[in-house]
Amino acid sequence: MNKETNIDSSRVMSRRDFIRHTGCGLAGIAAIASMPLSVSQAITADKDEAVKLSGIELSNLIHGRKISCVEVMISYLNHIERINPQYNAIVSLRARDELLKEAKQCDSELLKGQSRGWMHGFPHAVKDLTDVKGLLTSMGSPIFKDNIAKKDSILTERIRNAGAIIIGKTNVPEFGLGSHTYNPVFGPTLNAYDGKSSAGGSSGGAAAALALQMVVVADGSDLMGSLRNPAAFNNVIGFRPTPGLVPLSDSFKEELPCNGPMGRNVSDTAMLLSTLAGHHPASPSSLNSKPAEFAQPLQKDFKGVKIGWLGDFDGYLSMDKGLLPLCEKALQGFRDVGGVVDPVILDYPMEELWQTWLTFRHWLVRSRALPLYENPKTRALLKPEAIWEIEGGANMQADAISKASASRARWYAALLKAFQTYDYLVLPTAQVFPFDANIHWPKEINGRPMDTYHRWMEVVIPGTLSGCPVANVPAGFGTNGLPMGLQIIGKRYADFATLQMAYAYEQATRWNLDRHPSVLS
Repeated sequence: MNKETNIDSSRVMSRRDFIRHTGCGLAGIAAIASMPLSVSQAITADKDEAVKLSGIELSNLIHGRKISCVEVMISYLNHIERINPQYNAIVSLRARDELLKEAKQCDSELLKGQSRGWMHGFPHAVKDLTDVKGLLTSMGSPIFKDNIAKKDSILTERIRNAGAIIIGKTNVPEFGLGSHTYNPVFGPTLNAYDGKSSAGGSSGGAAAALALQMVVVADGSDLMGSLRNPAAFNNVIGFRPTPGLVPLSDSFKEELPCNGPMGRNVSDTAMLLSTLAGHHPASPSSLNSKPAEFAQPLQKDFKGVKIGWLGDFDGYLSMDKGLLPLCEKALQGFRDVGGVVDPVILDYPMEELWQTWLTFRHWLVRSRALPLYENPKTRALLKPEAIWEIEGGANMQADAISKASASRARWYAALLKAFQTYDYLVLPTAQVFPFDANIHWPKEINGRPMDTYHRWMEVVIPGTLSGCPVANVPAGFGTNGLPMGLQIIGKRYADFATLQMAYAYEQATRWNLDRHPSVLS
C-alpha cells in the first residue's frame, strides 16, 4: 500500500494499459467511464489525498469514477487556500463556485461516457505570460495589470481540449525577464523547500505550485532556462523541447523561446507534452510531429550509453560552493542505469557564446518591448533590466545578427562533434543554490562579480542556443537543504529519447519521487 495516497499500487492501471484505454492522452476519448478499469477504491479516508496523486494516477481514478471531478477540485482548492498565501505561486485564482460548476459538468460528461482527454477535470493554472480567455495576463507588469485576454493561446486551447479546468495563473518575473519570480503586481513567489528563497524563474510560480502539490502538471516557457532553473530550484521536472515541437507564435523564424511541460515526475511531464506538441497552422515554425509518441512507455535499457559531463566548462563558469560536487555525485544515477560518464571539453570559446547570447537577447526583447519604451508613460513603469535589454539593441546592425547566427552555427557544430561520441551531454542546471528572495539577483558567485542581471544563469544558454531538447532532473540537496538539478541535453529532435533518459535517471535517484517540501508533512 502506498502510504502517501492510500492506493493499492498493484491494482492501479499500468501506464501501458492506461495509454491503451485513453488513446494516448489525445482529445476525443470515448466511453472511458463505462470501461471496467482495474483500479482501487482509493482516497477513501481523506479526499484531500487527491493532491498527492500523480497525473496518470489521478486520470486513471477519475475515468474509473473512483473519485469525482468535484471532489478533486475541492481537494485542490482547499489545499491552495492553505498553502498558497505563504508561497504565492498561483495568482488570479478564479472563484470557487465557478470552478465547482465546471467540475460538476465534467462529472456529468463522464456519466454519459464522454471524456475530453486524459486531463479531464484536472485543476490547471497557466503561466502568466500566456493568454487564457477572460483571465488577466499581467506578465508581472503594472502596464498590463488590467489586461484581460480576449482569447485562449494555442497552448491554453490544447490544455482545455485535453480536459483541464483553468483555475488561474502561475506567477512570473516581470515580462519573464530574470530567473527570479517577483513583480510589482503580485509580489514574489517563494521556494517550496524553505518558503523564503527564490523559486527561480520565469516559470517560478509553476515550479513551486508543482512541488507544493497545488497543480497536477504545469506549463511553462523557456528562453534562458525558464523551464529548467525553477524546476531545479524546486526539485521537479522541467523539459525544454526542440524548438517548434510545441507551437509558439505566428513567426516564420525559428525562435529561441519555447513552450514546454513541467511535472512532479517525468511520466507526467511526457504526458503533458503529448497534449502540447504537434503542428498548428497558425504557427508556421511548428513541427509535424507525432504527439502520441510522448504518451508511450518511457522504460528503456541504457546499458552502455555514453554520457559527456560538461561540468563548469573547465572552470569557465563560477559555481556556488558545494554545487559542482553535488552534481558530480548525482552522476552516479546515470551509472546506476548502465551509463558510462566521462568528462568532456568542447572545442568552442564559451565567452563567444555569451556574446552571441547577448546579441540575440537584446534583439528579441527590443523587438517585442520597443513600443513600451518609446511611450514615456509606459517606459516609467518598465523595470531597469527590461530597459537595459531594449537599449542594448538600440544601435544593433544587421551584421551583428549575422555574426551571432554564424557563431551559433559553430556552437552547434561543436555539439554535433561531441554527439559523435556521446549519446547525451549533462551539466548543472544552475550556478547557484536558491538565494534570498529579497535580493534582485546574485551580484557575485564565489567572489566573481556578475556583470549583468542574468550572468549568474549563464549555464543554461548552451542548451538554449543548441536548439536541442533539454530536461532538468533533480540532483539532490545542498547543505542548506535546498534543491539543485542537472540538465540532460539530447540530440536535436530526439525529445522522446531525452525523456527516456530522464525517466531512467529519475527511477535510479528518486529525489523528486521521495523527498517533498516539509510544509506538506
